[in-house]
Amino acid sequence: MLKPSNYVKILVSVPVKDAAKVRQAMGQAGAGRQGNYEFCSGSIMQVGRFKPTVGAKPAIGQIGKLALVNEELIQTICHKKLVKKVIGEIKKAHPYEEPAIDIMPRYDII
Repeated sequence: MLKPSNYVKILVSVPVKDAAKVRQAMGQAGAGRQGNYEFCSGSIMQVGRFKPTVGAKPAIGQIGKLALVNEELIQTICHKKLVKKVIGEIKKAHPYEEPAIDIMPRYDII
């Protein structure tokens, strides 16, 4: 049987060179706490692709040109009451103007 959890899964893509800074910000804000552990996360390497359009202020890439960036997809859990704080800290630490952040529900097995 499943019941909705008090935790969500947060995923964020970040350039490899900035991943440690973002991961640290997430942990300091309270993400990644599970039982007697904190700063828990996992990462998957990926290639991010995007093309900045007129009006963008890209940290990487140029207006009108497709950019490819080696990124880490960082994933961690977060208590629902801390999501707003964690997302705020991700945005402060992240180099992208509009970071890709996913928040997914979790379920507990009962």
